Amino acid sequence: MEERDDWRGWLPIRVFADGDDWRVDWCWFGDTPLGEPFFSDSVRRALRLPFNQAMRRDSSLGALSQWREASPGVAPGLFIHHASRCGSTLLAQLLASDVRNIVLSEAPALDTLLREELPASVRSEGLRGLLNAYGQRLRGVEQALVVKLDAWNVHQASRLHRLYPATPSLFVYRDPLEILVSHLRQPGMHMVPGLLGASTPEPPGSLAGMDRMAQRIGEILQGGLSLCREWGALPVNYSELPGAAWQRLAPLLRVDEADRPRLQAVAGTDAKQPGMPFSPDGERKRAEADETARAAVERWAREPYETLEALRLA
Repeated sequence: MEERDDWRGWLPIRVFADGDDWRVDWCWFGDTPLGEPFFSDSVRRALRLPFNQAMRRDSSLGALSQWREASPGVAPGLFIHHASRCGSTLLAQLLASDVRNIVLSEAPALDTLLREELPASVRSEGLRGLLNAYGQRLRGVEQALVVKLDAWNVHQASRLHRLYPATPSLFVYRDPLEILVSHLRQPGMHMVPGLLGASTPEPPGSLAGMDRMAQRIGEILQGGLSLCREWGALPVNYSELPGAAWQRLAPLLRVDEADRPRLQAVAGTDAKQPGMPFSPDGERKRAEADETARAAVERWAREPYETLEALRLA
């Protein structure tokens, strides 16, 4: 029976509905750790393997719970929520440079289980089983699973934090004007109406264009503020990075002075384009913003940003 299968070397890459049932699509990763900036990058790399082109496996959602019982992995040690385009990928890559961490960055299967309408017990067991599958030890030294979520998952954060109330979390953000300019250059999924699917419908009378983008940014910042107030997440501004990783956040991230040279080397490269040098872009983005963009940010996103800043600096 599939529930008794051995999933060593396999990771879930998709959770999907099959009629009234939910199933899991698996991909063979072998003993290769997740090293790319995003989980989807790791999946694309794995799917190019001849083995994965010749053989695929899927299972019931319940197989995740069976695998959790048969092969307990490392528990989540940190959740990273963020406002998008704000340095969260840099932070994740810094943590991924430590072999003690397994870093899961924006896994689609996790997003599906958080956003789809599911019975509470099914969702809870699915989430526990899914994170356990991602937390399997490959090298024998792993101690924590670091989970970076999609930006819009801040609205479902309580579904995750109720399962792991003792796991610390961060909310990473930056000046909303800089976020808006980044999305104007290349819109993220949550900025394109309908792209996130039926589980995130557009409300009647929704705004359009730049105001809609600024409103979405403001909603995520407000969600991050609620996460900090209700679940104790630590607010982290892009302006603090990368130094906060080996300074203010060092105890939480289990970083000591000996780690600093390694982290500084990682911070010198572009987190989303490894091999390319990092170049700060905040000033360029602010200069690029026109008055329409500035006005939209003031209407929809400035207040939650300033409140987050007051909380961070208190």
